[in-house]
Amino acid sequence: MQSMRGWATRYASCLGLLGAFGACQQASAGDYDGSPQVAEFVGEMTRDYGFAGEQLMGVFREAQRKQSILDAISRPAERVKQWKEYRPMFLTDARVARGVDFWREHEVALARAEQEYGVPAQVIVSIIGVETFYGRNTGNFRVIDALSTLGFDYPPRAEFFRKELREFLLLAREEQVDPMTLKGSYAGAMGLPQFMPSSFRAYAVDFDGDGHINIWSNPDDAIGSVASYFKRHGWVGGEPVVIRADVTGDRADEGLTQGIEPVKTVGELRALGWSSHDALRDDMPVTAFRLEGADGPEYWMGLKNFYAITRYNRSVMYAMAVHQLSDKLVQARGVK
Repeated sequence: MQSMRGWATRYASCLGLLGAFGACQQASAGDYDGSPQVAEFVGEMTRDYGFAGEQLMGVFREAQRKQSILDAISRPAERVKQWKEYRPMFLTDARVARGVDFWREHEVALARAEQEYGVPAQVIVSIIGVETFYGRNTGNFRVIDALSTLGFDYPPRAEFFRKELREFLLLAREEQVDPMTLKGSYAGAMGLPQFMPSSFRAYAVDFDGDGHINIWSNPDDAIGSVASYFKRHGWVGGEPVVIRADVTGDRADEGLTQGIEPVKTVGELRALGWSSHDALRDDMPVTAFRLEGADGPEYWMGLKNFYAITRYNRSVMYAMAVHQLSDKLVQARGVK
């Protein structure tokens, strides 16, 4: 983020905080100048959230419609990879080594986050590693361009992205940052932990106490924000994440969960031939799933903390990658 002395006056004029016309107003007509959709959106932001309409229109005069964003989000999904293909994408020697370095560099903040939120340091590091390779790949699109393009020119999810655009403008006003400078992914995910604007406003924290929340270039705030997210989504300190299961008989697959919610109980799975080496109560809810591993089918029971990881990304393979990377980080750190 920029210092106050570079963007404050420009930011205030853009969003109408100075009561005078400023730089954004004087920008030449852009991709959204004269758009009825934008005019309606600006009217809502003016009426319901107190923005100055003319100055906010100045922001959209600078916003650009990006065909590359529409191409990216419209691209047909690749064939869903099996676990044996997905796992090697994230559990690499380079990601583990850089994760150990990141952990060492930010050990104090990670220890404090673990103490305050109950989320292990290795899980926080792993999330940032999976999401952005510890800040290396945070996205090069201006967030205003990404959310404007998807909010006004991508009908299948326009409502969702207009909501995120609203949240983005609110967070820029709250954090006193120039909305034209913040960058993220083609979908508008931001910073080291890749928070969408709504998640930023709901869960991000000023972990270093400097009066601003900066998940773009302040690892302390990113660390605290990830821990805050998990705590708010039900992470329980000291509890396991996922348990490998043994299965017998021909009814094991009847126990597989449809979706990611933990709707099966351990007792129900036992009756279908599932077992584990860990003592689990029969009434414990779990997410039961099978992965196609390098050595054949793997059966797993995801517990409450596993479900918390899937709230970050609704995929059991994503949650498994985060969990197993976190284990590898602990092992590698122990060696060093």
